[in-house]
Amino acid sequence: MARTTTTARRTGGFPYLLVLPAVLLFAAFVVAPGGYALLLSFQRRKVNGGLLGGGTHTVFAGIANYRDVLGDSDLWSGVLRMLALGAFTVPATVFFALLFAVLLDLERTRLKRITRLTIFLPYAVPGVIASLMWGFLYLPATSPIGGDRVDFFGQVAVYFSVGNVAVWGAVGFNMIVIYTALRALPPELFESARLDGASEWQIVLRIKVPMVLPAVVMCTLFTVLAALQVFNEPNTLKPLSNAVSSTWVPLMKIYDDAFGNSDVYSAAATSVVLTAAALAVSFTTARIIQSRVQQEAA
Repeated sequence: MARTTTTARRTGGFPYLLVLPAVLLFAAFVVAPGGYALLLSFQRRKVNGGLLGGGTHTVFAGIANYRDVLGDSDLWSGVLRMLALGAFTVPATVFFALLFAVLLDLERTRLKRITRLTIFLPYAVPGVIASLMWGFLYLPATSPIGGDRVDFFGQVAVYFSVGNVAVWGAVGFNMIVIYTALRALPPELFESARLDGASEWQIVLRIKVPMVLPAVVMCTLFTVLAALQVFNEPNTLKPLSNAVSSTWVPLMKIYDDAFGNSDVYSAAATSVVLTAAALAVSFTTARIIQSRVQQEAA
């Protein structure tokens, strides 16, 4: 106790000084905009002078904006499209990240550095640039992979076209996280398993994968959060396809309300609803995955 008190006196407020920049940035770019959006969500613009149009002013609207948002069919259609995308992009991203990490960790794998960099490189490409690049690959006039034979922007195919861009860009980051966890495992375990006659794939399935499950859980949670925030891919592909509307996913509807229809109050209410839903989904997903990991570990 005395040692702890002495250490605290010696460090003083230095630890707080170290975290101060992060706290200030979080307050400036997360807390303040969130609070302002919450304030706007309870307001709306009212026209003065009736039909004569004497200008507008802002009034307190209570929960009217939230009632309108929750009754908007465009929002629920966008939510369904977002869930449909996440239903295959989340498992596909985690699966390929785990597969590539395991393959790179095998002793017989050659050219590991080049392969690891090649898989990670798409993550370094900005989402808008990646969507534009894939958009040109999808267009019949410029596509070397489908041309007129494959309609990448059909009503159903557009989901896979958008999801492909999201998976392509996210696998590299998750692969690095899982690969780092694999490299931290003690090699004595693998040597003992080999001496007992275990094959490489038995070592992968029964030792490596169970021991890196916490990293896989973290990657799954990151991917779920990214799926809830999908915007760049469909918004960039929208000018190239009639199948992608301006309200295709919830974030595109918020953008369209705020900057297309100049209704920042509805956009703010939708943002608050989407944020609350994202927090609830993230918390629930994390609890479910962690409970399963703990059950398997026990």
